[in-house]
Amino acid sequence: MPTPPLNIEDELKESYLNYAMSVIVSRALPDVRDGLKPSQRRILVAMRDLGLSPGGGTSKCAGIVGETMKRYHPHGDNSIYPTLARMAQWWNMRHLLITGQGNFGSIHGLPPAAMRYTEAKLSPVAAEMLEDINLDTVDFQPNYDEKYSEPRVLPGKFPNLLVNGSGGIAVGMATSIPPHNLGEVCDALVALIDDPDIDLHGLMEHLHGPDFPTGGTVCGKFGIMEAYRTGRGRITLRAKYEIEELKDGRSHIVFTEIPYQLTKETLLKKLADLVNGGRITGISAVDDHSDRKQPVRVVVTVKRGEDPNVILNQLFQYSPLQDTFSVIMLALVDGRPRTLALKEILRLYLDHRVVVIRRRTQYQLRQARQRAHVVEGLLIALHYIDEVIRVIRSSANPTEARARLMGLEVSDQILRRALDSPDAKATGPLTRNQADAILAMRLQQLTGLEADKLADEYKKLREDIARYEAILADERLIYDLIRADLRELKQKYSDARRTEISSEELGDFDKEALIREEYMVVTITNAGYIKRLPPSTYRAQGRGGRGIAATSTREGDFLEHMFVALTHDYILFFSDRGKVYWLKVYDIPEAGRTAAGRAIVNLLQLEEGERITGFLPVRQFVEDEYLMMCTRRGTVKKTELTAFKRPLGRGIIALGLDEGDELIAVGRVKAGDHVLISTRQGMAIRFDESDARAMGRTAHGVRGINLEEGDEVVGMIVAAGQDDPASLLTVCERGYGKRTALTEYRSQNRGGKGLIDIKTTDRNGPVVAIAKVTEDDEVMLTTVGGNIIRTRVGDVSLIGRNTQGVRLIRLDDDDSVSSLAKLPEEELSSANGVADAVADALAEAGVSESSPDSVAIAPPPPSPADHILNDGVGPAEASDHVDDLDADGEPDRE
Repeated sequence: MPTPPLNIEDELKESYLNYAMSVIVSRALPDVRDGLKPSQRRILVAMRDLGLSPGGGTSKCAGIVGETMKRYHPHGDNSIYPTLARMAQWWNMRHLLITGQGNFGSIHGLPPAAMRYTEAKLSPVAAEMLEDINLDTVDFQPNYDEKYSEPRVLPGKFPNLLVNGSGGIAVGMATSIPPHNLGEVCDALVALIDDPDIDLHGLMEHLHGPDFPTGGTVCGKFGIMEAYRTGRGRITLRAKYEIEELKDGRSHIVFTEIPYQLTKETLLKKLADLVNGGRITGISAVDDHSDRKQPVRVVVTVKRGEDPNVILNQLFQYSPLQDTFSVIMLALVDGRPRTLALKEILRLYLDHRVVVIRRRTQYQLRQARQRAHVVEGLLIALHYIDEVIRVIRSSANPTEARARLMGLEVSDQILRRALDSPDAKATGPLTRNQADAILAMRLQQLTGLEADKLADEYKKLREDIARYEAILADERLIYDLIRADLRELKQKYSDARRTEISSEELGDFDKEALIREEYMVVTITNAGYIKRLPPSTYRAQGRGGRGIAATSTREGDFLEHMFVALTHDYILFFSDRGKVYWLKVYDIPEAGRTAAGRAIVNLLQLEEGERITGFLPVRQFVEDEYLMMCTRRGTVKKTELTAFKRPLGRGIIALGLDEGDELIAVGRVKAGDHVLISTRQGMAIRFDESDARAMGRTAHGVRGINLEEGDEVVGMIVAAGQDDPASLLTVCERGYGKRTALTEYRSQNRGGKGLIDIKTTDRNGPVVAIAKVTEDDEVMLTTVGGNIIRTRVGDVSLIGRNTQGVRLIRLDDDDSVSSLAKLPEEELSSANGVADAVADALAEAGVSESSPDSVAIAPPPPSPADHILNDGVGPAEASDHVDDLDADGEPDRE
């Protein structure tokens, strides 16, 4: 019957699809588990079959190619030998899989000698990849003619895919995985075992980036992070160079490392074309000074009078000395091509190793149980040797002897005596395997020494069986074995990183993508020095310890603010001119625990004479929160927090100011909060935040308090509603102050004259500053003369509003108090000090936003202190009662 005609279009589609899948699965792409293409895997297996172990001798490559082609890879020597040679070339492989002897080519571009001249054997790391292959760790499949079997994948103890990388072009897809440093890969795998939820930034703390065998310099981390995050990226790789100045005024640019997969022959030809073609005119000569000790040394001589840095930039622009490596992390996963992120590659490798170790352990358990079963029979026979000999001698042939031995009943008592095990239980008569082992016993095994060896072997087998069963019952033990293997590999084979990773980013990139989002402790001193450092710096200490210093400050300066924020959070800085500036936490310099930090004014684009007078950390610009600002002349303005979410480097207007006025305080408020404003002449007003309607950024605000002639505002705090349990600490110029419960300040209408907060007289002087405090807080008072006193708030008596207060610090006649600062918790003299404060702040940051209720804005920092006074607090002094003043509001003005 004739064959029906075929549609040529359908036939071509089907045939090409089959061809494409064959190329993808069987030729061009590596397996994610062992990182090998089929041809590479077959060569290594064939070399193992030939016994070419690392400790043995080498064999002709022609024989290796022939064995590979005969058994596994019938595609001709033209495809096998180049693959074999590449695995022996140091400039292509980060860790060689084959140890070659003879001419295997060079980085100059010379090809390997013919395979009849070269010899090879497995390298130590290749032997690691093949380890345990005979222990039923991987599946085997028939070879092309079904005469032999070949492994589908190698056990892969060595993480080859990332360490050596891979490159290949399939049909419609390609893979290009860069090599990496073995030690870093092992560390990243261990980190993933220890923390399965680790993020990319955490992995990159261990695996910094590609590490090419030819060295070079990777420009920036953005391309690396994109490749690790998505599986695709572009890495700019530059040659490593040195500039040598000559006595005759000329310069040498010496290149000692070149980009990956660039040959010197190609490089020298391109450089010659650039010079001869007039593209680069400042070069007088290009010489190759490479030798056996230094495989790459290309010397470019710069003409006299030319700038070598200009020539260098031209070389990077026009020559292969700067190249782009396209990362495509494509590999086979369960026989299907997939583009993988870094964490996926690491996880799939660990999953493979878990399967390998589990299968190996199951195989070892079967073998141990079978051997233990046989040894049990031998020990029983030795214990009852007379009976065994009688049975054997009275039997007509081995078959009868075997049957009679298998008919012997073994009781629990007999088994316990034979095995010297009180817990042994008989499972029935001797088995065929035990009977065969007894019949095969030699007479020398009847000696006492041999009997002891059998007993020791049985004991060891029982221990092994228990260990194997424990491993199979607990996957954590499997990961412990993987962790131990990785650490052993790192110790035995890892070396120093060859490729440098510079901070210079080329092209457009997202800076924030390079910064890991993690918590940081930010500290700001009274004199305006700021820094950040990891919370782990403040290690936990036992109760009763001495604590640790949070920072080392200049004389007369002290730590005033501390908070915990994420690296991507904002800090808003407010200036005396009513402007606000942004700074990301990651832009704050990271410094050591005892370092002073960097001046805030050096981090912001301030105008001439402009001062930073306050700050506010912001994690999120939420819609239901506002900023309440207060000026020295009593104006307040409430603006939605979201109005400040679009940063500009030069800052933006936070509020409009009249001439001669300045911003003195900023607080973060929400519905239900109260605002309390205090003046220099001892007046205070408290009102609900809702009394001030929300305005735009550039508005001037409304009247917050009606000031008497010559009076001015000195501070503002935010209270958590009418029942806030905190108190108000008021400090006067002559060193007096007092603490009053916030509940004593009744709520009034905004714009009134307020109530008497403290009686200001010649004795205590005008008010300098206020602070919202609790009994457990500590405060720092600074004087114009540079003296500082630190005192606990609980030592200041809680008294009424209209009093003169008590002495907080003794002053010289010509001295006065200049500022008040509430210390953050880490400055308190508790046993755990900073560590406890940071732990509390982190706990708070994990569930809600953590920011101060308000930010007291201090005057310029005092001059350095000549000495520090430690003065006690005197008794509270009586004062006359003064009636409250009625509020007298004024119309709002904008």
